[in-house]
Amino acid sequence: MKRPSKRTHTHRVVLPPPVQIGGAAEARPALQSDPWVEQFVRHLTSERNASEHTVAGYLQDLAQFVALAWPGPQSRPPYDWRRPDRFTARGFLVKFSKDGAAPATTRRKLSSLRAFYKFLEREEVIERNPFGGLRGPRLSKHLPQILSVTQVQALLEAPIKSLADREQGGATVEPHAVYAALRDAAIFELLYSTGARISEAAGLTRRQVDLISGVARVRGKGKKERLCALGRPALHALEKAFAVAELLWPESAKDASPIFLNLHGGRLTPRSMERTMKVWLAAAGLPAEITPHKLRHSFATHLLDAGADLRSVQELLGHASLTTTQIYTQVTVERLKEIYRHAHPRA
Repeated sequence: MKRPSKRTHTHRVVLPPPVQIGGAAEARPALQSDPWVEQFVRHLTSERNASEHTVAGYLQDLAQFVALAWPGPQSRPPYDWRRPDRFTARGFLVKFSKDGAAPATTRRKLSSLRAFYKFLEREEVIERNPFGGLRGPRLSKHLPQILSVTQVQALLEAPIKSLADREQGGATVEPHAVYAALRDAAIFELLYSTGARISEAAGLTRRQVDLISGVARVRGKGKKERLCALGRPALHALEKAFAVAELLWPESAKDASPIFLNLHGGRLTPRSMERTMKVWLAAAGLPAEITPHKLRHSFATHLLDAGADLRSVQELLGHASLTTTQIYTQVTVERLKEIYRHAHPRA
């Protein structure tokens, strides 16, 4: 077997928690101590510009395959990656389908393992990719759920309305509580104004947001940057949040400072944003199952409803393929058909 070349820099990504294979949590060794996994991680980060989140997903899928292909005491690196054959590969995919995994999940695992073995094929470690030519399960055509314009407005207004109600009621509102309300309003305005993913919004710094020209420089998948427009309500919300943040934490005005802070002055995490959104959904009387990503779906659908062209929406969303964006045209068509069914006397 060809040995991996020595490199001076090693990229380490923290693995997710143990996964379920065969109904029980498998003990997982330090997967990245396998020399070819280590090389693959370097390939993902340096050649393909994969994010840490993407690399962690690949490693999780690899760890699940290892648990199946090398069970029990055998599950220690380094692994003989030439040993798994086409039957092993097919069995891995069938296992997830039988366990009720969503088709999209199974297809993602197929893509991860196919990419890893393609890398081994390129490095002349194996002669044939056991995952090459295998097909994943068909995807069911689920249209993305969106919010109506009225629902979006109710969510966007909830933090400011709550703050105003407390102030009018004569309650003393602490500066940190004022900031939290203004920040949350700015988060929702930015997500709906730009169509950004929640991880992209959480990663923004002051340097990346230009309040004068009204644009945000968002870093998306594959570390690709794109420009997103900020509407007037989003700009005003950000200005108010920034002003209070600078009174509480003067260093937050620096270019490298995150635009959204927790109440200790540190970066607000995507998970914290999701928890906060649940609070304001309840306050606005909206369904609890609404997620930040549905604001992204709503952003795209509302643009297309208003006549925006598909290519522009693709650019704004940061989709690599126009096919991914086309799902929103189906949502728009379904909405038109629904209006037709209710309004036309001969529908």
